[in-house]
Amino acid sequence: MKSLTEQDIRNSFVNCSKGEAKRLPVPRDLAERPWDDLDFLGWRDPGAPDRSYLVTEREGELIGVTLRFPAAQRGFLHRSMCSVCLTTHAGGGVSLMTARKAGAAGREGNSVGLYMCTDLACSLYLRGRKAPESGARIEESLTLDDQITRARGNLSAFLDKLYA
Repeated sequence: MKSLTEQDIRNSFVNCSKGEAKRLPVPRDLAERPWDDLDFLGWRDPGAPDRSYLVTEREGELIGVTLRFPAAQRGFLHRSMCSVCLTTHAGGGVSLMTARKAGAAGREGNSVGLYMCTDLACSLYLRGRKAPESGARIEESLTLDDQITRARGNLSAFLDKLYA
C-alpha cells in the first residue's frame, strides 16, 4: 500500500458524513507505518472502544470505512478465525466488525459485517511480522503472494457489500 496523508484518509470515507470524517481520530504515526507490508490501514479509536477504521486501495481509489464492534467480549476461552487473513485468535482477538452501508441504504440503518482481527493487523499476521498472542496462522501450501491475494479478495468482497 502507498503511504497516506491525514487528508487522504479523511477524504476516503464512504460510509459516514464529511463532518464525521473530519472529526474522527487519525493515527499520528503515519510516517512510521510499514506501508510496503500493509494491504490496508486499520486502527482503533482510542476515545471510543467500540470503533475502528479501515482505509484501503481499491480499483485505483481509496476507500475508507468506519467500523463498530462489541466493546465487551464474552467467552474468552473460544478460538475464532479472521475472515480476511485466516489467523486464529483466542478470546477477543477476532470481532464481528459491522459497517454502515454506503449511500441511502446506510442512512436507513442497513449494515454489513465481517469477522476480523480485532487489532486490524491482518497484513502483519500474513507476512509473519506479528504473531497472534494466543492463536496461530494455519500452515498452508499457498504461497505468501497467493495468501495476500486471497486476503485482499476477502476484504474486497466485504467492501462490495457496502454498496449492494
